Amino acid sequence: MDIGELIKDLRKARGWSQGRLASEVNEAFGSTLTREYVSGWECSKHEPGAFYLRCLSAVLDVPLAVLENELERRAFLTDVAGAAIAPVVASDLLSVGFAARLHGGPSGEDWEGKLATYGTDYMSLGAADIQRRVSGELVVVQQQLDKPQLWSVASRLMTLYAKTFPGSDGSKAVHWYRMAAKAADESGDDTARVWVRGRAAIALGYEGASLGVADLLADQALAISDRPSLGLLNAVMGKAHAAALRGDRATALKLAERGRRIFDSAGSYEQTSDYAVPWWRMNVFLSLLLARLGDEKGAVEAQDQARKELPTTLPRFATHLELHRGLMLARSGDRAGGTAYAQAAMDALPPEKHSLTLRMLMDEIKA
Repeated sequence: MDIGELIKDLRKARGWSQGRLASEVNEAFGSTLTREYVSGWECSKHEPGAFYLRCLSAVLDVPLAVLENELERRAFLTDVAGAAIAPVVASDLLSVGFAARLHGGPSGEDWEGKLATYGTDYMSLGAADIQRRVSGELVVVQQQLDKPQLWSVASRLMTLYAKTFPGSDGSKAVHWYRMAAKAADESGDDTARVWVRGRAAIALGYEGASLGVADLLADQALAISDRPSLGLLNAVMGKAHAAALRGDRATALKLAERGRRIFDSAGSYEQTSDYAVPWWRMNVFLSLLLARLGDEKGAVEAQDQARKELPTTLPRFATHLELHRGLMLARSGDRAGGTAYAQAAMDALPPEKHSLTLRMLMDEIKA
């Protein structure tokens, strides 16, 4: 398959017109791409250059290597996520599922090891990479759900999978978050039940999406257990962001203070896992919360604290902090300056490392 065919299939898989694809690229990267030029790519009249390949990688959520290399494109089309654009892969999907059932699949310990790896990979890989890999794991684990521990594994995989969809898309992200909560309930493991709900709450609250669902899942987590844990911390901070976005400053600050107390008891030393909340990540939560509340002094202090311990291997999170500053500028009345500051930070981060959350923050700043 040549690059033009792949661009066309990826575009159609999202239900976009050629004009919509051009608009998405222009909005994200400030370019002047036209519908006619997209048509030229798809008809193989010309190929996108390095700049537009990076842009397409970001807006279509596909690894840059897939766009650049024909062998990578072939591998992509035979991967699980390729089912959306290559129906023949459905047979491979069925084969994987039945094979897992016939052979027993990975052990509980193996699954925990896989989850630990995904937790680390999530911090640096793009949504498309994670979605493609986790979808295959979900096919396998659903064949092993005769043990409570595997329901716990499935619930955590579902939560990670949900994070690869925009939180504003209730038909996808929220659907998976709700399913993850139900799967965790099947496990009987209160730690997992609280964690998946808390992780969903902070994801939706941070993104500023589906705030009613964020509150509901957070409240469920709080009702299951009030014992300090990372799941409870995520739930409380998710509710704090939802309150801030609704303009309820007093509640947001009260919840943030509660979150700090929970962190003192349950904060983690692990620095680079989605299953961890170290000091720098807690400050990323606080940075955005305080920026949304207009507390410039508190937000800057949280940003400075986060930068002191933020691993250099996680540039995406450094970009989060820069976007928080852009939001502060916009909220202070300098919308153009805030948008320009945030866009410069986005442009400095390679497109393949852009996340859905960053794009939603960018939309919030522009609005």
